[in-house]
Amino acid sequence: MRPIRRLLVANRGEIAIRVFRTARRMGLETVAVFSEADAAAPHVMAADVAVGVGPAPVRESYLRPERILAAAKASGADAIHPGYGFLSENADFAEAVVAAGLIWVGPPPAAIRAMGLKDAAKALMQAAGVPVTPGYLGESQDAADLAREAGRIGFPVLIKAVAGGGGKGMRLVEEAAAFDAALASCRREAASSFGDDRVILETYVARPRHIEVQVFADSHGDAVHLFERDCSLQRRHQKVIEEAPAPGMDPATRAAVTEAAVRAAKAVAYEGAGTIEFIADASEGLRPDRIWFMEMNTRLQVEHPVTEAVTGLDLVEWQLRIAMGEPLPLAQAEIQLSGHAVEARLYAENPAAGFLPSTGPLNHLRLPKGVRVDSGVAEGGDVSPFYDPMIAKLIGHAETREAAIAAMAEACEGVEVWPVRTNAAFLANCLKAPDFIAGDIDTGFIARRLDALAAPRAPSAVALSAAAEAAVALAQDGDGPWGGGLAGFRVNGAADPAVRLFLDGKAMLGSPNGMSERSVLADADGHIVVFEGGEAIAFTQAAPGGLDESSGDGAIRSPMPGKVTAVAVEAGDVVEKGQLLMVLEAMKMEHSLTAPISGVVEAVLVSEGGQTTEGAVLARIVPT
Repeated sequence: MRPIRRLLVANRGEIAIRVFRTARRMGLETVAVFSEADAAAPHVMAADVAVGVGPAPVRESYLRPERILAAAKASGADAIHPGYGFLSENADFAEAVVAAGLIWVGPPPAAIRAMGLKDAAKALMQAAGVPVTPGYLGESQDAADLAREAGRIGFPVLIKAVAGGGGKGMRLVEEAAAFDAALASCRREAASSFGDDRVILETYVARPRHIEVQVFADSHGDAVHLFERDCSLQRRHQKVIEEAPAPGMDPATRAAVTEAAVRAAKAVAYEGAGTIEFIADASEGLRPDRIWFMEMNTRLQVEHPVTEAVTGLDLVEWQLRIAMGEPLPLAQAEIQLSGHAVEARLYAENPAAGFLPSTGPLNHLRLPKGVRVDSGVAEGGDVSPFYDPMIAKLIGHAETREAAIAAMAEACEGVEVWPVRTNAAFLANCLKAPDFIAGDIDTGFIARRLDALAAPRAPSAVALSAAAEAAVALAQDGDGPWGGGLAGFRVNGAADPAVRLFLDGKAMLGSPNGMSERSVLADADGHIVVFEGGEAIAFTQAAPGGLDESSGDGAIRSPMPGKVTAVAVEAGDVVEKGQLLMVLEAMKMEHSLTAPISGVVEAVLVSEGGQTTEGAVLARIVPT
């Protein structure tokens, strides 16, 4: 065995802080790495030592293996934990860590390579007796060949990047006419995210459930599972809410899927933490013969806390002990399930605006009590356009699924963030949906209910009253205490006349009654913000001015900072309303901009590969 003394985490944000927490408990010294944008980030403050690794863009800092290794040398680290994302599934980096004489807290490079490419991994799993999803795993990447194979499989069909993961490089194609455009988009995103634009095809399961099994293996030939998680609530193939154990999982199906997962780990001589992902056909409930292998994530998962909650185990501690050469801490029979856990991913995004990323300062940040909160940001910091927009993971655990869901819904409704927008109210809506509570879920759950789940709620009478009271206080006292949140603020004395307020351009009346209990703040831009149900409702006292951009002035403005990855039109082109104009990449996701009106493209003001800022005019269209 080889002990670890000083551990470097080659990642940022909440996962770096999470690993540091366990390392500190085990008596290890910790090293953070940071980009120029993260110099004062919470994960830097949480470590014993911190080393800069370059400019803000990940390809110039966190994704530069030589800079991570140089940081390890400079700090005296003797081990590297990759967290998840960035370099965690990079076999070349793992080899470089070992070659540098450091301990790699992860699986062997050979195992990463074996499971890193979806086509090769599925072939390997077939040989090991693990059932795989029907589809096309052939070598040809010719667009015509792929279109022909898609027709053979039958639509709808999934296009998936060979090196994909995290929902990126994946497209659902409903009909043959849409295949070529979806293939091009998938390849573009795959090349940008993974440096590999090859794809495979899979048959599309009509009512899919995403079931994954947490596995661990040591260097002594033993492997175990830590039961399953259900990650079926997704939006655009990105996980939103995860839980453990999977609702509706019977003993026979659990035995089938967990045993298959352990076989898969042993087939590649795995070591450390890994997740075997399966897709289940839930049209007739979970059944042992209707679950197929999809892929293996050769790292710790974002949703690992739900497994920790139901097993009472520290998965990072297991990783570190296995990396030091110790045997698995427990045998399979000693690992028990207890209760139910649910995790929700709190993101800086605006559901009411199509879930566009929301970047900027975190002037006000209140995260809930009573549940586990894993976060990598702090009040006074900001949400950067360079990285994943996660604010926190909220994890609730209770004796029953119903109690865990209720605790999580309450937690999400208690989130307060401003001026950055979040998906907290959307998460609460998902958790309170009757079909979700009943366990009637699949990966299309959110898409079928998106309008209702993402719709901004109208302010209640209590919220209006709270805003009116704030307006009265501002008029009487100036700025006074309104620079920050005031939970449970009350105005004493008789009720005042109704106060005129504006919300999204609409006038409404609020009646101060001195009895409102809502957290309220006023900001420097004249907003009176009331927090209700996880939503930040921003009132103003002045009528909105300026041109309504939806009136069709023809200017195509960037909804966020980002990189222009594709431009589909040029000056002089005739376009129809809804036609694709260009594609932006931000927060590791692609966002398509379409024509808001029919007309002629007067000018295109950006080019492919260029950077843009929020609100910048990208093109102009003259209506016809």
